[in-house]
Amino acid sequence: MESIGDDLRVMQRTPLAPAHVAALREAGTQAVYAAGSYLARPGQLADRFVYVLDGEIEVVNAYTDERHLPSTLGPTQFMGEISFLNGGTFSMPMRAVRETTVIEVPRATMLTLMSQIPEMSDIIITVFSARRRRQIEQRDSALVLIGEELDRDVRCIAEFATRNRIPYSSFELGSAEANAVAATCSLAPGRPAVIFGRDTPVADPTPDKVARLLGLNLDLVDDEDFDVLIVGGGPAGVAAGVYAGAEGLSALVTEDIAIGGQAGTSSRIENYMGFPTGISGADLVWRGEIQAMKFGTRFAMPRRVAQLEALADGSFCATFDNGKRIRARAVVVATGVQYRRLPIERLAEFEGAGVYYAATEIEARYSKGTEAIIIGGGNSAGQAAMFLSRTASRVRLLVRGRSLAASMSNYLSSRLEAEPTITIEYGAEVSALHGSDHLEAVTIRNTARGSEETVPTRALFIMVGAAPNTDWLTGLVKLDDKGFVLTGEAVGASSPFAASLPGIFAVGDVRSGSVKRVASAVGEGSVVISKVWEFVDRG
Repeated sequence: MESIGDDLRVMQRTPLAPAHVAALREAGTQAVYAAGSYLARPGQLADRFVYVLDGEIEVVNAYTDERHLPSTLGPTQFMGEISFLNGGTFSMPMRAVRETTVIEVPRATMLTLMSQIPEMSDIIITVFSARRRRQIEQRDSALVLIGEELDRDVRCIAEFATRNRIPYSSFELGSAEANAVAATCSLAPGRPAVIFGRDTPVADPTPDKVARLLGLNLDLVDDEDFDVLIVGGGPAGVAAGVYAGAEGLSALVTEDIAIGGQAGTSSRIENYMGFPTGISGADLVWRGEIQAMKFGTRFAMPRRVAQLEALADGSFCATFDNGKRIRARAVVVATGVQYRRLPIERLAEFEGAGVYYAATEIEARYSKGTEAIIIGGGNSAGQAAMFLSRTASRVRLLVRGRSLAASMSNYLSSRLEAEPTITIEYGAEVSALHGSDHLEAVTIRNTARGSEETVPTRALFIMVGAAPNTDWLTGLVKLDDKGFVLTGEAVGASSPFAASLPGIFAVGDVRSGSVKRVASAVGEGSVVISKVWEFVDRG
């Protein structure tokens, strides 16, 4: 299956060409760092591109101050990571081993150079992506989680980081590694914690707080102007971000949970063209996010649009959940759908503590050695079953109907039926949940047989239904009876993606009548920008 970036261990290093270095010299300034001085610390804005002319730079362990990796950066190499593209922060400390001379180019200037010199851009992005892959695979970062297996708040951060391709280290509560890290931060041992570098324990951790430390939650300026606001960071929204940036539009993509949307919860997509061995939804959209950032599109998350207001001049004012607001000349609604909450008693109590709505690597770890129960009959549920069968002792797929033919691709249903560790139960539903502070068992009712069975489990996955995320649009544009955005002929618009209010467009799963597939969402997000450009240009 395809994964993000190349493998640093085997990839051939391609140095920047002399012409690229000449461009850096002209755009940047030369700086000298004494031996032992830091060029970057965790949480510091990645606001400059650093090219090494002479000397040596090492990655430092944020908690021991010792060299972290055996390899170092020397002449002709450059410092940085993928967060540079979006104005994020450094995730690891970087220190000069000996006196080191570098060229430093401000981020905005460097992004302009990268857009003008695609060959240089390709080299830089390839290296940045490979570094992020290594960090994720090695679980290597200044972000450390202690007690993920026991504490719901810490587990929430783990899920947030995993879905957003953020590297982190995780230590079991009471382990020697956990106690050592806690000691460097003057924290009591044996307590769950989220730590970002030795100086920043995160009290009452939330995804929003962690996002701020990582520079993901942009500090938007009140009334900042954009050509287009793209609400939703799933396949449709990210595709729109790629094409908006490529067409020279100033664009902001906002996402309230994780870049990738519902598609990001899919462990394996095998029917997307160009990936014959399959690709996870998170990796697919992550690639698009990098493309969009390369073209100058900005991303802010987790950030929810609480209110959208049409202004007298035809533009829009979006107010976010933190009270900040921005102006946009056009809005693309790409908020997709979310799995419905089933009317099961105590469901909310166990969400994040045995009840999950995604099947990624993090949830697979929570399912190890237990019987995983999945509710749903669509492709996402089927892929989750295949993925979880690697770690769970057994997987039960509960389907309310009598067949999968109408809801799941044939290749996938055939694979499920052939897998000995997966059982498909038709006419089945979960009627009750059991446990104290964590899910311990579920009661399964089979309506066809008229029977009930209580099954011990620590992992229940709900992947059923499709509720559109359009509450924030109520009263502004026309919706169908299920809450999906009406567009095109249904509202008398010439564009198939135009909503009832000029300047608002809808793409992907949130649009009434759309085909609920990743490829379709990507296509709509790509095509809509031509209409957005026409609208903005006309104004």
